[in-house]
Amino acid sequence: MEKFYLDQFLVQEAERKFKSLFHFDTLCKLINLEFQQEWEEDNKDIQRMLSIQKNAIIGFEKEVLYFKNKIKYYVKKHHAEETEYPPWYKSLEEAVYHENWGLAGIAEWFSAEYAQSSSCKVIGERIYFQESGKMILKPQTISQERREQLIRAFLLLTPEERPDKDFHELYTLDGTRITVFRGTSVKAGQDVIIFRRYIIPEYTFEEQAKRGTIPWDSIPLFKEIVRLGYSVAVTGAMKSGKTSFLATLQSYEDESLEGVMLETDPEISLHQLIPKAPIVQILAKEDKLKTVIKHLLRSDADYLIMAEARDGLALDTVLRIASKGTRRLKVTFHERNPMNFPYDVAAEIVLSLGGDMKLIAKRTADSFDYIFHFVQLRDKSQKRLKGIYEIALDKETDEITITQICAYHYATDSWSWRYKIGKGKAAAGEEENLESFQRFSQILEGLARKNPWGTGGTHCETNHKQFN
Repeated sequence: MEKFYLDQFLVQEAERKFKSLFHFDTLCKLINLEFQQEWEEDNKDIQRMLSIQKNAIIGFEKEVLYFKNKIKYYVKKHHAEETEYPPWYKSLEEAVYHENWGLAGIAEWFSAEYAQSSSCKVIGERIYFQESGKMILKPQTISQERREQLIRAFLLLTPEERPDKDFHELYTLDGTRITVFRGTSVKAGQDVIIFRRYIIPEYTFEEQAKRGTIPWDSIPLFKEIVRLGYSVAVTGAMKSGKTSFLATLQSYEDESLEGVMLETDPEISLHQLIPKAPIVQILAKEDKLKTVIKHLLRSDADYLIMAEARDGLALDTVLRIASKGTRRLKVTFHERNPMNFPYDVAAEIVLSLGGDMKLIAKRTADSFDYIFHFVQLRDKSQKRLKGIYEIALDKETDEITITQICAYHYATDSWSWRYKIGKGKAAAGEEENLESFQRFSQILEGLARKNPWGTGGTHCETNHKQFN
């Protein structure tokens, strides 16, 4: 048996107790006071210090590092290096920073470990992370006072946002969307903060296929669809992968063409996705949107992209630009049933601007070539292309036609295809690029031969629908 030396044990215990003198919460308060005292004593640089504090809260790396280095100094000054801190932080200085000024327990969601988690929710004091498609309650909590401090910090990102509103939608420096519900819009003590981000590392069809969202053998077809300039509506419910697929389509667009992207919120960074392309990116909503639209209608751009076409004014703008002969339109639209797409678009326009529902629905069908519809599976991290639909306005009968050419089968996690290309689509494709259209036709025919319509499952959606 190893010898036991009482005097050595007592010395070690004394050292251990000295090193662990501070409780973590006490250390956080002490360091907060140290910062406040330093700022009060340094009156000459008070504005600079406030600027550093503001930028650190927003998330600028340089200012965050300033805080962490200072915290490290104060920890050493008080001999508190051995203070135990919550396990969801990577270091003591990180823990103190986030508890006092940063994201509190939410910070873990921004770590590399949760890089593939697309959502984080704070409901009251509870914190949830999306893991393997499910929302998991985490052990850390966040107080009402700290939540209010956090919301005030987020509002620094958008100075024009009124702080007394019950609803906010904001964006962090890395593009994470933050939605806040509080005040009279929620029950007492149950205010909500939702974080949502896109987790696609690169916007390529190969990446989409690797994730199972689209079939591998469809990639050549989709590349030809972009090359031929067909106008596409990407539909589906929230969190079904619409915006990611829209960004993927756009990444294959001809970089020599001039484009305009209109968004109500900054969800897609095209200047990073295709940095060499001459694309004007415009952010506008509500009254500002009305002013912007006048200029858009006079634009000579080759195409328009509209992520999250939500209201009638924006949708009407798309149709008016299409009526000028503009092709390569790309929009996303919240839609449960793609067969209703033209009438649901028309309904939004009529609600906002008035007009004849049937006439606007026909204009919609005449403005687009294909609808790509996406769904979210039971495992929330999984998305699937549920169907592709050719949409057109038959000029001879004045009827809207919607024909499904691709269907997803849940039971077998596979797709089946139909070889069908309308006369209008064929004429437009041949006019744009004859060789590309011939490849498009051959690829679609090959897909239909390899995975014929109706195979892979017991059910296919309605394959053809006419509206008059």
